[in-house]
Amino acid sequence: MVMFKVAMGLMSVGALFAATPAIAHGMEIGNDLERCSATARGPAVLVDVRGFSAATGTVRVQSYPATKAAWLNKGEWLNRIDVPVKAAGGEMRFCVPVPQPGKYGIAVRHDRDGNGKTDISRDGGGFSNNPSISIFNLGKPGVEKAAFYAGPGVTKITINLRYM
Repeated sequence: MVMFKVAMGLMSVGALFAATPAIAHGMEIGNDLERCSATARGPAVLVDVRGFSAATGTVRVQSYPATKAAWLNKGEWLNRIDVPVKAAGGEMRFCVPVPQPGKYGIAVRHDRDGNGKTDISRDGGGFSNNPSISIFNLGKPGVEKAAFYAGPGVTKITINLRYM
């Protein structure tokens, strides 16, 4: 009887985990602004990125679950958009879908020469909630400073790029 109860308990725990939606990692997507249109249902994040220092290179926008285990860790991002920069001193807009309402963080990198490598002295970056960044934290704020709640619809945020 005890073994039966233990087995039933383990099956219940397994069913609980099976019912919890998994969050997929590492999806490269296009910048489909229709996903964030007035008629879109979401969940998605409409990200306005401001302050490009030059209309050169590429910009990368990545979403992360707002957990210490995932935030800014290689391979832990949810969605990534990589596109050429089109707006010196201006703004670009991105639509980043998220798997479900919840807490997320967005990281943006402006790779000014488009070489795919981060050059702290040249490239720019920014994060959701616009936390301060410096050479002392290598431009990487903690998840608690960048985390925001994305609701069931389209959540709008603005990220201001900073250059060292």
